[in-house]
Amino acid sequence: MSSSTRISGAFEEALRLPLKKESRYILFSDCHRGCGTANDNFLKNEYLYLAALGYYFDHGFTYLELGDGDELWENRSMKCIREMHPECFEMLEKFHHEGRMYAVYGNHDMIKKYRGFQKKNLSEMPVSCSGIILEDEKQKKDLYLTHGHQADVLNSTLWRLSRFLVRYIWRILEDLGVPDPTSAAKNNTKKKKSEKILTRWAQENGRILICGHTHHPMIGTKNSPYCNTGSCIHPSGITGIEIQNRCMTLVKWSMSAREDLTLCVSREVLGEPVCIDEY
Repeated sequence: MSSSTRISGAFEEALRLPLKKESRYILFSDCHRGCGTANDNFLKNEYLYLAALGYYFDHGFTYLELGDGDELWENRSMKCIREMHPECFEMLEKFHHEGRMYAVYGNHDMIKKYRGFQKKNLSEMPVSCSGIILEDEKQKKDLYLTHGHQADVLNSTLWRLSRFLVRYIWRILEDLGVPDPTSAAKNNTKKKKSEKILTRWAQENGRILICGHTHHPMIGTKNSPYCNTGSCIHPSGITGIEIQNRCMTLVKWSMSAREDLTLCVSREVLGEPVCIDEY
């Protein structure tokens, strides 16, 4: 199966949501919530994430998580993740109970697509799907949302092998400073290859494609209609894409200092909004 076929397959039974002028969506991906160990990359940004979720909840946004929300390659159990990050899950459940949260699974939480896992671990959370399509009310351009791991056979078709390597080999070597070669986020060669494949799919199919996976935040153009949310585990903060008034805005949440030198959480807009009508 080709990468193009795998990407297209993510949308065959996609969840469809409305995209109207009054719609408000916030897209985050790659939180990699862990169990609080040294490998839990989410820990350092947890309070930034909570502050951002609080802001979006209060401002009427719907939360869309584009995969790898939980680190289920390095960790076997959702229980330890929930116990380590109770405030996060309380916030996510608030969104879900109001019908304002939907999720896509990625390679690191692919197991969420199985009903047995869903029944045991996700009773208070939305069922994860392979893709989401935001249907434009003006029928200009729909937005196609998926994780993006479909561009790489090792992280899609062979995800169980990759999970084994990460869980039992590369996690240990990573502690010694050896980067994980299976990761598109940590391997620049794989990152560029994945982004090239995703961009080509968007161009050839005439779609606006929004992914995570590579952790490389960007808003695409008319000629290159591929966008990426970035991740929630950047050393300097978390990035995401806001959708309002049928326009996309790349934003960053980070720590900053007020004039009196007290620390606070700040939201920074990274570039001008890009509207669907421009594609």
